[in-house]
Amino acid sequence: MRIFWSLLLMLLLVPEGSRPVHRPVLGAVADVRATPVALDRADPRRRRVGDLVWLGGVKLSSHDPAFGGFSSLAVAGDRFTLLSDGGNIVRFALGRDWHLRAASFGDVPDGPGTGWSKRSRDSESMSVDAKTGAIWVGFENANALWRYAPDFAHAQARVRPAVIRRWPENAGPEAMALLPGGGMVTIGEREPWRGAKGRGGVVFYGDPVLHPRRGFRFNYLPPKGYDPSDMTVLPDGRWLILNRRFSWARFSSVLSVVDPAQVQPGATVRGRDIATLAAPLIHENFEGVAATREGRATIIWLVSDDNQLPVQRSLLLKFRLSPAPPTQARTQ
Repeated sequence: MRIFWSLLLMLLLVPEGSRPVHRPVLGAVADVRATPVALDRADPRRRRVGDLVWLGGVKLSSHDPAFGGFSSLAVAGDRFTLLSDGGNIVRFALGRDWHLRAASFGDVPDGPGTGWSKRSRDSESMSVDAKTGAIWVGFENANALWRYAPDFAHAQARVRPAVIRRWPENAGPEAMALLPGGGMVTIGEREPWRGAKGRGGVVFYGDPVLHPRRGFRFNYLPPKGYDPSDMTVLPDGRWLILNRRFSWARFSSVLSVVDPAQVQPGATVRGRDIATLAAPLIHENFEGVAATREGRATIIWLVSDDNQLPVQRSLLLKFRLSPAPPTQARTQ
């Protein structure tokens, strides 16, 4: 049975063939449920994994067959926006009591292609300007960046930057984040620049949809066997990169921190791994990461892509970033 599901997942994670797959769209009734989950079912008292302290998590579910497939998220206070890799939008409020309120469903109003097929709305990354509310989305198969008005009211601008236009199909701008002071960074999922190692990355100076030729290339070395699936900027300016691996019918994830001072034109950078989510701990196909503040604490949120399969889960997890003492970190 494990081999069967492994093969099925592999088929879902490769590019679509010549026959496009119709894109499932969420209905008008926002039906979302949140069920608590544990970090370690065998040890409910466990609260730490690497430099992260467990604050809780939920499995998100719905009767709507289009629900799931979440590849990125944005968090502002108690308001959450989840974006699927098929252009579906789920919004809700979630307090510290883990009770979900004011849920709503939506759809990306415009994007590459007609929007009929999932391929033309393969929205893999998202970043929101906290000041203006503008939203940038990276579309993987099109290797395109689109900017939307607040709340996805309408599309404002779009571009297929020449620097990423030839990134492989289904391995485009998987990870993306706005940078403090302006600009944006994006990292491809699988391929390095020619003659380099790791994964190709680009830092854009300013808004990339307005200035797609201003910036530079760099190389990111993920943990061995892993691919970057999303990234965010921590309150102190460091980059937090979510890396994913699928092996032996199981997903695992590694969170790595990169010092942006090391990211220079042509440089190859490797992050410091701060936490690994793998069996027997809770694990899934985590594709979205966001960082927020609660008082003086840095909060890390993760969301998973269930590939809309009954054997996978849409998980939303919450951690506090709290570096472990060196002696304790070695035992994690």
